[in-house]
Amino acid sequence: MITDYLKKLKLLRYFVDRNLPLKILYQLFVFLYPKAAWLISWKNEKAKNWIRGRKGVFKHLSDYFYLQKKPVIWIHCASLGEFEQGRPILESIKQTYPNYQILLTFFSPSGYEVRKNYPGADFISYLPMDSSKNAHRFFNIVQPSLILFIKYEFWHYYCQEASERKIPLLLASGIFREDQIFFKWYGTFYRNILHNFSQFFVQDEKSYLLLKQLGLEQKTIISGDTRFDRVIKIQEEFEALPIIESFCKNAVTIVAGSTWTEDDEELDHFINQHPSIKCIIAPHEIEVERLHECKKLYKRSMLLSEFEQSYIKEENSPSIDPQVLIIDNYGMLTRLYYYAHICLVGGGFGGDGVHNVLEAAVYGKPIIIGPVYEKYIEAVDLVENGGCIAVENALELEEVLLQLLDEENPMHTQSAIASKEYVVANAGATQKILDQIQANRLLTN
Repeated sequence: MITDYLKKLKLLRYFVDRNLPLKILYQLFVFLYPKAAWLISWKNEKAKNWIRGRKGVFKHLSDYFYLQKKPVIWIHCASLGEFEQGRPILESIKQTYPNYQILLTFFSPSGYEVRKNYPGADFISYLPMDSSKNAHRFFNIVQPSLILFIKYEFWHYYCQEASERKIPLLLASGIFREDQIFFKWYGTFYRNILHNFSQFFVQDEKSYLLLKQLGLEQKTIISGDTRFDRVIKIQEEFEALPIIESFCKNAVTIVAGSTWTEDDEELDHFINQHPSIKCIIAPHEIEVERLHECKKLYKRSMLLSEFEQSYIKEENSPSIDPQVLIIDNYGMLTRLYYYAHICLVGGGFGGDGVHNVLEAAVYGKPIIIGPVYEKYIEAVDLVENGGCIAVENALELEEVLLQLLDEENPMHTQSAIASKEYVVANAGATQKILDQIQANRLLTN
């Protein structure tokens, strides 16, 4: 009702139609964000890395690209999850077009700090904060021939600069929902950002239809989600983790990945009451406070780094035998699900929603998630086909866990088969994107 009333106010509509309110808010955001990060960096490691990583970023870019003669493909990811989503495209392009060099940029430290030494890219950097000056300077240095943004990234000045310079700008594995600002009556400023893209590769038909409403159907292709290709490759190239095998010791094991406090508070009682069951917890954030919280929740727990000391000292046969292993590093989770009898994918008991269920599904494991998953199409699909079981609370979680612990229970078998089949059936998005790049001659060998 309030929104409807405001829409009728001519003065408000005058400014909205001229994009002024949202543009001003956007400019305030890109101006204040670095200052807010600086203010909290003294006590927040993530903010400290965000600030530190951007110091001298233009100099580093200039020093590298000044000496390079090969054309550049720029791939940008917000964070680690988007990197894993875009990685199949990056690696396919690298193999198909070896005469190009790859610039990989991140916005978040959780992506850059984990993948700053990734060998598949020629140069890896933080993305300078979006502004007209920064975007212009960035493009002058890098001079990309092709740009790919992964899933959610919509930076006004960078997108505008790409359009003005007539450089192809693609969105890969995009997903759109009708509650996003692009589709609101006041979202003109953000709709204009979309019109700077040359091509949208979206995950589903709903996204296509939403972009069609904005007159972008000619630029939009339903390609699917490249994460399916990524998790299949991880599964095919799986390398064992001897230290995890030493921990599990053939015991029934639950792997809880990308957990937040809310997820652990739902699971801890069951784990503490069933000491014969092994459990691996991979928190989404591994700051000291979060790891300490996990150790308090799970009574017989130990950090992986602590367990590793005993593992090495006692020649791969540690005498200590914790029930719960808390992973205090990044990059291991995609292989941890292999060791699970049951997987719990975190995020679903919090406000932001469940994390990547495909990393578990590719191994053909029963998967449990919390109730917040509606924004994630793969989670919705897996719940509908029985590959995932969504639970509301700790009581329901414990009931489902007890059923799944019986491997002869039809629920266990159905979930395992359905999850694996779903991943295999939805592979191929990477090749569709590569085919379009080739068909439109966006790159040449």
